[in-house]
Amino acid sequence: MRTRRASTTGSRVITIVVVVWLLIGLAAAAQRNYFGGSDATCAKVGTTLVTIVAGPLNYIGANPKIDCEAPQPSK
Repeated sequence: MRTRRASTTGSRVITIVVVVWLLIGLAAAAQRNYFGGSDATCAKVGTTLVTIVAGPLNYIGANPKIDCEAPQPSK
């Protein structure tokens, strides 16, 4: 039988792994200068978010890019 302590420990480990994963992705985005400048286009924001989510995969060759266009306002 599982005890309550075992499931809590498992949850903590998963939480720590996810936080470390996202911190590594944040570091990769910072190294690629995705946070600099005031140009907040759909593509730039999307690429930054995907880079953060990809985490350590950035350091083994993943270079995610997003290409999108926001809809134009109606006239």
